Amino acid sequence: MTLHYQCFPNLYKDSVSLMQISAKLNALDGVEQASVAMATPANIERMRDAGLDIVIDARPNDLLIALNASEAAAQAALELAASLLRPAAVEPVSGTTQRIPVSIAMGLHDALEANFALISVPGRYAAAEALKALSNGLHVMIFSDNVPEEQEAAIKRYASQNQLLVMGPDCGTAIINGLPLGFANVVRRGTIGLVAASGTGLQEVSCHIHHLGAGVSQAIGTGGRDLHEAIGGLSMIQGITLLAEDPETQLIVLISKPPAPGIMQKVLACARQCEKPVVVHFLGADEHSLQYEGVLPALSLRHAAEIAVATLEGKKAPKETNTRESLLTKARDSIGAMAAQQKDIRGVFAGGTFCYEAQLALLAAGLSCESNVPVRGATELRSRQQGTGHSLVDMGDDEFTQGRPHPMIDPELRNARLLSEGRDPATAVLLFDIVLGYGASADPCATLLPVLDTLQQEAAQAQRHLLLIAHVCGTEDDPQNRQQQIERLEQAGVLVANSNIEAARLAAFVALQRK
Repeated sequence: MTLHYQCFPNLYKDSVSLMQISAKLNALDGVEQASVAMATPANIERMRDAGLDIVIDARPNDLLIALNASEAAAQAALELAASLLRPAAVEPVSGTTQRIPVSIAMGLHDALEANFALISVPGRYAAAEALKALSNGLHVMIFSDNVPEEQEAAIKRYASQNQLLVMGPDCGTAIINGLPLGFANVVRRGTIGLVAASGTGLQEVSCHIHHLGAGVSQAIGTGGRDLHEAIGGLSMIQGITLLAEDPETQLIVLISKPPAPGIMQKVLACARQCEKPVVVHFLGADEHSLQYEGVLPALSLRHAAEIAVATLEGKKAPKETNTRESLLTKARDSIGAMAAQQKDIRGVFAGGTFCYEAQLALLAAGLSCESNVPVRGATELRSRQQGTGHSLVDMGDDEFTQGRPHPMIDPELRNARLLSEGRDPATAVLLFDIVLGYGASADPCATLLPVLDTLQQEAAQAQRHLLLIAHVCGTEDDPQNRQQQIERLEQAGVLVANSNIEAARLAAFVALQRK
């Protein structure tokens, strides 16, 4: 394998496009590693850190492809990349050449009815483009990340003053008027509106609402920093205001990791003024303090969906659903087959909120744990390469996605981490998630199942038994079909939970028996 690279001058593509191209190149026979990114100094450095030792004179607005591959595979990969990057042909209209808009103003000239702009440019340019859209009266979704916090605050203050909505920066999931945006799932339309500072949290709740027979009116992502002190929860407050006025929305659900205390009070005050029921799940927040604020508190992402649907049906807010006895029985059978040294839970997640929620579940069960994104009460990973004790890793964190596709798109690194953690003789439970929907891997089980089979065979040869516990976030209407993914996992010997919280609590149950 040798290093090959090619630079495309003055060619910008958004991160989703780059992730998809990178995934296609990595899937080619003869390609050991491929990375497609804008040629910023940071991205070039990340490529070097990943083993692609590039020496090139490139500019941030150039597009760079680097790969370790055989000569034949490299040529095929670069030809494929060039074809994917080539602009689509534009058909003439009425004997004239159709003009491709290159600015928001040009786009509005051709689509006067537009009221929404999706911003996906390098982070340092995103604020300026967002303000252009807002000044033209457009609501905005900012997919771009690496937008300075002070710029985010300025954008959102302007939007709030002009009764406009800003989703993002770094907003990866939304469902607006039934249209999934970014990493979103196919759920039925309904009367429950969501506002979430968490992409996979929004996905989990919206999918459970769908499974319970209800539907979503709007699902608004705010970006993960919205409830920071410096931002002030402006997008969440604006989202509540818009949903309160929306005739199709009868109930609102709020989702976030713990907000800054003062911002939480502002958000809850806005929720109290809303005449519609409001369900709140701030992961790790005290249930009783939320109840005191006059909202309906939920104890997990799944519980938030259960309370929302029950309330709509005029029923009392339900208690959390217990872990199914059938799963507990299978887990007990596995415990008896484990070797003496097998005591640890090793969690490998594509969804950051799922990793966060799983840590909370372990801590609530009295177990200590470590993570690369530790919650309060957990500790930092002692080693970034390998877990020790009960460890839960968010493979979607920036440290693992620098110069590479997100694991929801390309699960290669996630699968490699599962293999590493599963081979540790101390591992009793391998805990993981699979996230479906638009933008996600078209067939996540294709590369995962051989890894799980290898682990099970190696464990058996070493007279160990490895318990595999998974949760699939998605619906039967997603391109990957949730039920089909579940059936394939179960046929491979995986215990598939109905939710992330059930999977995490099942893992905790096993760990407590192994102490």
